[in-house]
Amino acid sequence: MRFFEHQAAAKRSSTRMVVLFALAVIGIVVVVDIAVLLLLGSQLGGGGALGLLAMTTIGTLAVIGMGSLYRMASLRGGGETVALQMGGTEVPENTNDFQLRRLRNVVEEIAIASGVPVPKLYVMEHEAAINAFAAGYSPSDAAVAVTRGALEKLNRDELQGVIAHEFSHILNGDMRLNIRLMGTLFGIMMLSIIGQRVLIYGRFGRSKEAMPILVIAMITMVVGFVGLFFGRMIKAGVSRQREYLADASAVQFTRQTSGLAGALKKIGGLHEGSQLTDKSKAEEVSHMLFGSGMALSGLFATHPPLVERIRKLDPSFNEQQLQQLSARWMAAPPNGMQEDLAMGLAGATPPPLPPSAHEISVTPPMVVAQVATPAENDYQRAGSIVESLSPELRSLAAERETVMPLLLGLLLDEDASIAANQRIEIAARMGEPVAAQAVALHEQQLASLHPMLRLPLASLAFPVLRMRPRPQLDEFLAVVHAVVHADGEVSLFEYCLGRLLETQVRESLDPARYARFGRRKPGNVKQEFATLLAVVAHAGNPNPMAAQHAYLSGLQRVLPRDHMPYAPPADGVLALDSVWEGLDALDPLAKQVMVEAITAAISHDGRVSVAESELLRTICGVLHCPLPAMLVRG
Repeated sequence: MRFFEHQAAAKRSSTRMVVLFALAVIGIVVVVDIAVLLLLGSQLGGGGALGLLAMTTIGTLAVIGMGSLYRMASLRGGGETVALQMGGTEVPENTNDFQLRRLRNVVEEIAIASGVPVPKLYVMEHEAAINAFAAGYSPSDAAVAVTRGALEKLNRDELQGVIAHEFSHILNGDMRLNIRLMGTLFGIMMLSIIGQRVLIYGRFGRSKEAMPILVIAMITMVVGFVGLFFGRMIKAGVSRQREYLADASAVQFTRQTSGLAGALKKIGGLHEGSQLTDKSKAEEVSHMLFGSGMALSGLFATHPPLVERIRKLDPSFNEQQLQQLSARWMAAPPNGMQEDLAMGLAGATPPPLPPSAHEISVTPPMVVAQVATPAENDYQRAGSIVESLSPELRSLAAERETVMPLLLGLLLDEDASIAANQRIEIAARMGEPVAAQAVALHEQQLASLHPMLRLPLASLAFPVLRMRPRPQLDEFLAVVHAVVHADGEVSLFEYCLGRLLETQVRESLDPARYARFGRRKPGNVKQEFATLLAVVAHAGNPNPMAAQHAYLSGLQRVLPRDHMPYAPPADGVLALDSVWEGLDALDPLAKQVMVEAITAAISHDGRVSVAESELLRTICGVLHCPLPAMLVRG
């Protein structure tokens, strides 16, 4: 199943979940209403009974709704909030710890190969079991957390399989679904909590008048537990389905089954397994975890049976083999770093990058297949990208004080007079030291940087950038806008980097705002689509006739019956600012057709330059259809 089908399936799961929980809430309301009417209705007239029924219904819905809203509000911070609530410790970008460095390298490579910003990383230091989770509303606010046990016991291939599994949750829309599950279940649980509190504080009351209240409280508590019972069943059913998809995606990402299967075998063969020590927290996030964080089975199991998951990856595997592995590891527990050395997984040399003037040959089906689905060699190429960046640049991208000058240095123009105006804009808003550092970095390192390394470098810098306070980020985005427009013209690269920074920073500052699946159809965004195609066609074809042909080749894929003539946008690439909101609201399968159309237009002349590929990746990134850093297949 490809990305767009995954997205559509996630949207259907979200809709189904909403319907099922709505039915559960209706059932709870009905039961509470009946209980209240039986206890108190006989004391009231017809009108009084109806009034009581209305008050009970409103009160029950208010409790559930306010509980859900409260929990959702507490999670508005996105992935970082969930990771911290689970006791995660943030992994420094410049860590020298070998295990943490290996984790960061794996995550950076998968992020670049997937075409998404590098997520924040956390380690659950006090958890010896093998487990991990991804949380957040969108890739821009995603956080990935792993247990210390996973770092110690898994080799690099196994760790890559686990992280690829978690990235599939990031890419396929599972994270926002998981957060909604947490909020909804908490709302249902509020009835039980309130019922318990009333019983605790009311048990000393001896008056007859208090008895009906206590009985209602008891009924409310019981009904709440019953509602929670069915809510957890719904959660488990949705989660099991998504876990199968995540396993399949991880294999598709890494193109090997041994890593993911090895991690699952170690979970089954080691005493610690995947069980977390904090059971209360584990229960709430059980549907997010790589492995079952607590002993749940049957209808409440949030994950498929472990052996069943392994057999889908290794069909010959059986229970006896798991027992043998368990006996071996009982005598000699596995050590991931030692296994890396023994298997030759440490220090492997990635293939070199192609020449900077390299042109890419792509087709619409190839690009669609690659959206959020790295191909066989994409991880190797991601490794090439990371290794091709100098240690100094990677260090600058990992430091809070240098990340902004680094990104601004990427935007400086080669023309000295334009660069001078850009320096003035930076100095006026952020001070002369920042401006001087940006200029020095541009002249010494960034001007000669391979074009294919520029956006990935920005991706590596993003986790540090988003750590800055909101006022500083707002100021930084204003400076980026001023630098990009300093000469009155905007190049493709300037627009791409500026737009990606704007999108990712804004989403990280207000992640809950972007937690939605689109539902629009192409017919509702005709003008936005025509504008997008016109910009793409014009950018890649200086000849007006060639640009028109490219435009029409894309238009006929989406709107074959509409006559929308080609018109070069007067604002050039800036015309794209008017299309993003409408196009991002498209239904997932409509986005697939749109990506095919854009690719048809951009590759109409048979060549795709690095600048055009960056534009294509920017379009897909802003519209939440991430592409790998390099489209070329090797």
